[in-house]
Parts: sequence; structure tokens; C-alpha cells
Amino acid sequence: MRMPVHTAVPLSGLPGVVWPAVPGDDNARMLALQYQFEQTQWWPAAQLQELQLQQFAQIFRHAVTTVPFYQQRYARWADAGIASWDQYRELPVLTRRDIQAGGTTFQSTAVPPEQGEVVSTQSSGSTGSPLVTLGTTWTQLLWYAFLLRDHLWHRRDIRGKLAAIRSKTADGHAPDWGIATAAFATGPSVVRSLTVDIGEQVRWLVQENPDYVLSLATNLRALALHSLELGVRLPRLKQARTFGETLQSDTRDIVRAAWGVEIADSYSSEELGYIALQCPEYEHYHVQSESLIVEVLDENGAPAAPGTIGQVAVSTLHNFAMPLLRYASGDYAVAGLPCACGRGLPVLTRVAGRQRNMLVRPDGVRHWPSFPISAWDGIAPVVQLQLVQDAVDHIAARLVMTRDFSGDERERLTAALQACLGYPFRMTLHRVDVIPRGAGQKYEDFMSLLD
Repeated sequence: MRMPVHTAVPLSGLPGVVWPAVPGDDNARMLALQYQFEQTQWWPAAQLQELQLQQFAQIFRHAVTTVPFYQQRYARWADAGIASWDQYRELPVLTRRDIQAGGTTFQSTAVPPEQGEVVSTQSSGSTGSPLVTLGTTWTQLLWYAFLLRDHLWHRRDIRGKLAAIRSKTADGHAPDWGIATAAFATGPSVVRSLTVDIGEQVRWLVQENPDYVLSLATNLRALALHSLELGVRLPRLKQARTFGETLQSDTRDIVRAAWGVEIADSYSSEELGYIALQCPEYEHYHVQSESLIVEVLDENGAPAAPGTIGQVAVSTLHNFAMPLLRYASGDYAVAGLPCACGRGLPVLTRVAGRQRNMLVRPDGVRHWPSFPISAWDGIAPVVQLQLVQDAVDHIAARLVMTRDFSGDERERLTAALQACLGYPFRMTLHRVDVIPRGAGQKYEDFMSLLD
């Protein structure tokens, strides 16, 4: 493991023995995984793929034997199994609607007891309907193991203070950083609810003066913008961490300007766990191949060429309670070339977002819109905006403003947004008091209401 020695003091689970530490059972498993991760991240892609296929054969055999949905859907492959990547790619892609319609038919009728307790998780429901899935003690351990890998990759000084602002939590504090770092002595952590006013969140951060801050990507962006407006600095801050939403193109620059630190982003979901972590040396992402098979597929279902956007399809390799095989959640990403850092883990250069957040132009062009603050800031007194496409030729802009438009501000802002979107949409600008966050407290700066 490459974490500096002074930042990771192991804790012993054996009474009377402080050093060398003898970890307890759970911590020993966590450290054993990190030892393997340190090796496997450097393996060539072909070696990783060979082991992935072997593990997929195990989960596939379990699925077609104990999961009613797969018993029916994969009947033609049941006897021979999956022994090659060509066979793997013959399997039909699974959709979110399939899972919601299938209900309990996706649940294994014979979860191996060695996998531990079966636990239920629920997605935020940002798509309009939450998705309930099952996992096990083992899949939860993997979640924490990849979080620890993220700490190690980015060489965080875990003796510092961690401040988290997130949904589905109560305000509180703890003497440590949680389960992922339970094998080590850490500094304290504090947590604040995402539902409080952004100004109060900034005041709380100043009061806590953390070494690391963690929040949803759009909330961190709002925190940094408010800090810039007030001239607030966080003198001890070493890094900002984001999760749960697509990182907007200008957020890294805004955070650098506000606090002088870099962002470490991650790509995860409730039903799949950590999908990809930001490379410790570059701003793109590495797929966590020890736990998942991740494909980026073009419109024909073939692997998308590097540099082009495609649909993300994922197979879980270790969820024996509710396997998800070639599952397309609706996310889109851009596959990349092998990373110059030397890791063999596949690269995603960008996580583009959900299909529902795609802009559709009247000329048929589809893309994920970008309208960074630098393109419209200073034109009008806009604090926050959200664009909603409600017709193929019309965009409704919801604007939180410090005052009404004056002079030619409305026309200039409309022209700036049309330039960002790449088409002269009809635009209606509405001043609102607040733009509410959606399910799971996630904020979407662009939404499409088109079918």
C-alpha cells in the first residue's frame, strides 16, 4: 500500500499487542483485499479480463440456478455457461424497467450463507421511481474496501478531520472516519445535512475547519461559489471529494479558485457500489474491475470506440443475493485509452450523465448540454439556474436572482445560453425563489421532459 507511513497507524485487535498490530477479522479481510488491490491494479488488461471472466462464470452459474428471472431469460446459456467474451456479449442487456417489473424474481432463492446477511438498498429515486435491490455483508465489505482504496490512491492524511455534507443523514460527529478506515487510527469526522441553507453550510465549514470535505458535486460547487462571493477560505483544506452526481465541467476550476485544492470525484450507485474512482494522477476514472465488468456500448450494442459516448452496462461479480448482469442503469460515459499512470484498470474519461438529461435539438442532434458559469456570469444577477426542455424547440429557464432583469440583460442571457446549447431554442426565463433538489437531494441543472 502506498499511503505514507505517518498517515496510517494500524490498530490491533489482539489485547496486549499494540505493535506490530494484529487486526481483527473484519479489518484483516479489509487489509487482505488492499494487498491484492495493490497488485491487481498494475496487471495488464488481458490478465484482469481473464480473472473477471472466471468470476463471472461463478456468478452466472449461481444466477441461472437460483434466480427465477435468469432461469427463464438465460435458459439457452444455462447448460454450457459463459466461457468467452463473445458468449458474454451475446447476453441481452438488462434495464432498470426489467428489474422493477421483475420484482422478487431477481432475488436468489439460495444465497450462500458464507456471503453473510442479506441487506436491502434503495436508490435515490432521481429517475422518478426508486429501485430496491439486495446485497450481502460481503458486497458491503467490498464497498468499504474500494473507499479505502480511494483514500490510499489519493494519499489522504486520515489523521485529519473529515467534514461530510450529504443527504439522508442527521447532523453529528464521530471520533473516526467510519468502517472503511477501521483498521487504522484516524482523525474525527463531522456530518451536516444537505437540507440546510448553503450559507449555513459554509459557516459550518469555517467553524469546523476540516482537512477534507465531501459532498454531492452540485452542492460542493454551490459551496465554493458562495465562498468565493464571501471571500471565505478553509485554511487546512487539502482536498475536496465529490460523489453521487455528474461533475460539471467548471466545478474543478471553481473549487481551485475558492479554496486552492483539487477535487477527487467518484462514480457509484446504490445498486452497484463503486463503479469507478478518479485516477490519483489524472482527472479521468479507473473502473473497479475486481468487483465489476463495465462496458460502454454504442447504439448497436457493440463496444463504443474510445473517445465516444456510450451507454454503461455493468455486471456485478460478487452479489449472490441479487446478481445484476449486463445491467444498463441509464448512465452514459466515455471510454478512454489505457492510462499513462500504468494501471491496467479500464479508463472512463468522462461520466456524461443520465439519458434523461440529454438535450434534443430540432435538427436531431442529441448531446449533454454544458453551460458553465463563465459563459453567463456577469450578464444578469443570476445566482442559480436550471434549464428544462419541455418541447423539442423550447427551453424553460428557472432562475434564482438577486433582482429583476434590467436593460437588455434578459436578451443577452438568452443569447448566451443559446450559444452554450448550440441552437437558437425558444427560451422562457422564469424568476423563482428557489430551485428545489430532487429525490435523494440531488440537483439537476438540466432536465428533459421529452419522451
